[in-house]
Amino acid sequence: MALLRQASLWTLFLLVALAFAHGGHENIPQGEPISQDPIDSTLWTHMILMGLAFGIIFPTGMVLGITRSRWHVPVQIVGTVIAVLAYFLGHAHKGRQFDKNLHASFANWLMLMLVAQVVLGAYLKLHLVKAGQARIRWIFVLAHGVLGKIMPVVSWAQMLFGGIAALGFCRDDHLGQCLAHFIMGSAFIAYGICLTILLLVGQYWLRRTGRSQEFFDSLIIAAWGCVNTFTEHRWGQPWVHNDLQHTTMGIVWWCAGLLGMWLSRSRSGRPKRNLIPALVILMTGYAMSAHPQTLMISTMIHSIFGYTLMAAGLVRIIEISFVLKDKPALSEPNSFQYLTPFLLFASGFLFMGATEEQMLLLHNAGITHVAYVLILYSIAFLLFLFVNILLHIYAVHAWPNSDSTNQDGPMYSNLNGNANGRARSNSQQIQDAEAFELHGLISDEDEEGPSMGPRKNSDEELGKVEGRH
Repeated sequence: MALLRQASLWTLFLLVALAFAHGGHENIPQGEPISQDPIDSTLWTHMILMGLAFGIIFPTGMVLGITRSRWHVPVQIVGTVIAVLAYFLGHAHKGRQFDKNLHASFANWLMLMLVAQVVLGAYLKLHLVKAGQARIRWIFVLAHGVLGKIMPVVSWAQMLFGGIAALGFCRDDHLGQCLAHFIMGSAFIAYGICLTILLLVGQYWLRRTGRSQEFFDSLIIAAWGCVNTFTEHRWGQPWVHNDLQHTTMGIVWWCAGLLGMWLSRSRSGRPKRNLIPALVILMTGYAMSAHPQTLMISTMIHSIFGYTLMAAGLVRIIEISFVLKDKPALSEPNSFQYLTPFLLFASGFLFMGATEEQMLLLHNAGITHVAYVLILYSIAFLLFLFVNILLHIYAVHAWPNSDSTNQDGPMYSNLNGNANGRARSNSQQIQDAEAFELHGLISDEDEEGPSMGPRKNSDEELGKVEGRH
């Protein structure tokens, strides 16, 4: 009950924060999105703390929750405290003031999601079983898990909204190209994250689906192409060269996507690799590298973005054809395989950083495209590092290293061999992965133990699986 009281106090505190938060940002020049005042230290602190909480702490806590680590709750509590403090700071700053914007409006919804997470987490921690609550517990487990996995995506959008609001960008005639750049850039980064997940921890799931990776890639490409075909041109308005280029690119995407899905199965119905998604990426990079721009710096940034995307497609072709030789990767990834997802990360940041207003700001400041590209690549390196760290945390707990001395290291020792050094078959590896995932669903936080980390695969369920080997 003490835990429930603490959760109630936290909820009340957050609701009060939402109710009494105020802007006081009325001194904006007529027709302008922001005032000409500089950003003060309070607002900088707000940005840093929110980025720390929603960009690093909560995603880390999410992975710890998936692995059922005892550090999940403490990490999420620290993130919640920092987020609430930063929320108040966002309404207490001086200096630059802002007109009504999407970042300010969406902040309340984001904090309400945080309130829901706190309440659900506290309820699940109580392990209530009376009055039929044990039968409906799975609903709260599902809701808590879904909200937790949505939070990083929503937080990413909110951080983008924050950067846009801070500079007063993406209004009036600039809104359309802003949406195109930020949505498409985020999509490339999301694609890179998905490739990294499949590369490091998702091969067993992929094997169970009975589909090749290119089937899912082609499916998404076809769906995205349909959207681009009918949204890149304002129907009823005159056609311009950019409209025609974007629309035809959408047509190529859904045509190629349909072909990629067809080629993803062999004549006997088995999963089969193909190069269509990689070819689409390469063609998209070529098209974007020749995209006409007004400013020279914008032309250079778009060109480097296109070259980076072309490199991602070319590397993918080499990986499938020559590194893997059309076979799925079920062991430790080859170092060459990391190139494609990283280049997609870099492509995403380059495209998001190439809007008209950003390019004009850099042009007026005298910043060269070389310095800007190096900064964006540095950010891509850091995000790629963070994603790999999160996947490493998951992998070492999904397949814990006991007393194996496999030279591949703890992350892959239980994937490639057992403690006696004997190679394990793919079916055995898949059963181990299934056992871990089912165990997470069956015993999600229902057992208490003295360990300070996630429980190892020594439970009765996993023992039965090992007994079948």
